[in-house]
Amino acid sequence: MYKDEMIQIHQFLVYVLKHLEEYENIHIACNEYKSLNIHPHHIHKTKAEHKHAIFVLSNLISKMIGQESIDSLPVNVSNSLSDLVKKSRKELKLESK
Repeated sequence: MYKDEMIQIHQFLVYVLKHLEEYENIHIACNEYKSLNIHPHHIHKTKAEHKHAIFVLSNLISKMIGQESIDSLPVNVSNSLSDLVKKSRKELKLESK
């Protein structure tokens, strides 16, 4: 996938997150994403950084949907996204060295 496509997906997930702001705990849950300091308009960030932000956002959104309704999202989806976040975090640390 090209970097500009990653940025578009990143932006879409930010829109979804804003839509979900009706939940009380969203600000607490967003701390991991906010600590990344990677936003869709940061085009100077690497493709890997945007990819990691996408995984973090996807994981956050899946957890929020899963909390709302147990039947709405299989647990393995959230678990897989958590694994992708961990894997991309390791890749970013290796890349920055």
